[in-house]
Amino acid sequence: MSVSRLRYAPLHLSRPSTGHLPATPRYPRACIVAKWLQSRNLTTGHHLAREEAIPLRKHLKDEAKRKKTESKALGGSGVAKNQKIDARLKKWELTVGIEIHAELNTACKLFSNAPAEARGVQHAITPNSRVALFDAAIPGTQPAFQVATLLPALRAAIALGCEVQRTSYWDRKHYFHWDQPNGYQITQYYRPFAKDGLLVLRASDGVPASDLNGAETLAIGIKQIQMEQDTAKTTNLGSSMYHIDLNRAGMPLVEIITLPHIHSPQTAAAVVRKIQSILKAVDACVTGLELGGLRADVNVSVRQRGTDGTRASYSGVGGLGQRTEIKNLSSFKAVEDAIIAERDRQIDLLEGGGVIAGETRGWTLGATETTRLRGKEGEVDYRYMPDADLHPLVIGKDLVEHLRQRLPALPGEVEAELEQSYGLTQKDAKTFLDLDDGDRVDYLEAAVAHTLSKLGKSLGSNEYENQRKVGKLAGNWILHELGGLLATQQRSWADMAVTSQDIGDIVALLHEKQITMRVAKQILADLFERESITETSTVEQLVNAGNLRLRPLTEHEYEELAQGIIDDSPDMVKAVKGKGQKGKIMWFVGQMVRRGEEGTVEPEKAKKVVERLIGSVEVS
Repeated sequence: MSVSRLRYAPLHLSRPSTGHLPATPRYPRACIVAKWLQSRNLTTGHHLAREEAIPLRKHLKDEAKRKKTESKALGGSGVAKNQKIDARLKKWELTVGIEIHAELNTACKLFSNAPAEARGVQHAITPNSRVALFDAAIPGTQPAFQVATLLPALRAAIALGCEVQRTSYWDRKHYFHWDQPNGYQITQYYRPFAKDGLLVLRASDGVPASDLNGAETLAIGIKQIQMEQDTAKTTNLGSSMYHIDLNRAGMPLVEIITLPHIHSPQTAAAVVRKIQSILKAVDACVTGLELGGLRADVNVSVRQRGTDGTRASYSGVGGLGQRTEIKNLSSFKAVEDAIIAERDRQIDLLEGGGVIAGETRGWTLGATETTRLRGKEGEVDYRYMPDADLHPLVIGKDLVEHLRQRLPALPGEVEAELEQSYGLTQKDAKTFLDLDDGDRVDYLEAAVAHTLSKLGKSLGSNEYENQRKVGKLAGNWILHELGGLLATQQRSWADMAVTSQDIGDIVALLHEKQITMRVAKQILADLFERESITETSTVEQLVNAGNLRLRPLTEHEYEELAQGIIDDSPDMVKAVKGKGQKGKIMWFVGQMVRRGEEGTVEPEKAKKVVERLIGSVEVS
């Protein structure tokens, strides 16, 4: 069999012929224990692998909890109370650089045409079933660069503002581990395909005010982006048994290396979060931390403010302290917590007269300290050398320009569009982007378009203001009312049967004052309980069937209803008139809505009537 044929042949291992057994090809047998566990819906992953599968919703909840705790800790000066107490943070400066490994969205592996393993559905794929001969390091096989893997990598580089290099080269990074069949990893350490990028963050991304230092944005430099192979997957079964699944071996990755421009754990988490959202937006990486398609390593160092530290220099940034690296962080919270723990460990050690060792450390979710894994390897340890089996990677400018012109809108651009064209607050716009991989943005756009087409000229001639007005109302319903139902019922966005047209109909009826807010919420709850999106009950049908259309009371009927409640509630009247508790007005409005017939009381009009009548009441 020729070498060119070996590059693409499916994996099979043969054994020599004996007198008893024929010389037939033998395909790798799936792990028996893995199949047994999978048949019983049990995972075969090591506990570290299981930590990777953290739902995005949990990431967001963790972020919300952190921000809430942080806001409670803020003093009158805007500085966290715990920072006032811990004077060490004024004495010591933290510096962080991040390396992000992201799995590219491709159909094949980097140097073979074996199918790429779909992240998130690995449990449904038989171990060692997607392996070419080169992935298993069978002697005599050679790598064949798969050009299709370059496209998502280029989209990532362009989106992150990098300069795509005309010519880049492949290096071998040598180290021995059972998950590395060749004994080396093919990467682009010295001459990567993209360099000198820039990531721009805002306060809405989670950057603390102390890092912004009065500016609206914070720029984090990206040193380079390189393509490289992933390793095989190791499954720990007991204290001394491991299974190796080569399905992941050779999967195409990009490694994104930031400059050490980060000076707080919160900003570090914001950088990872922003890069993940950009990669997803341009379809370079379809899954993130929550499904293990993205992993982060952080380099942490501290130095006394106003000094040169150990005079260490990394990526052209000098005067830093000795760094340590924390590997394979699997969530935004893990990034933040691990940096805090390592920062505090280094400060304790230095203040005790110790010296920071250059080493690789690990982090376990829920821990309070990082743990030493090994001494930090350098270029000499890895024995980098050019890969003699691969030609240089040459990228044409026309390809880069073609991709640049067709690049989807980036998260920052979408966020700005939601604020400017749809009237959303910065916080709501950011939430729309974060939830459900941005699916709610498309849902909002469809709902607004439906509402505008339904209302037509009744909105007025200013199309821009019409869209902002409708967008803000629809945004509130999607984010808060519909989101509240999803949260209370613990259902996912994908399982929800309320269509964008349903929301558009509700918003249109509210704008035309054909239904009350209370009726609108009732209709939404009814729609939410539908079994599927194919059920035919529309908003109009529910309104007509329940006789829910607004039938406004006359002015006299409003006054009569309000006066009866005022006469029955002298203590509440005294609270409003005598004690100045103006908020109690809404109690009267609520009582009017409850006592009035369904679909007859408009809260805004009821409030005006109550305020007028109470204003004329004499309180003794």
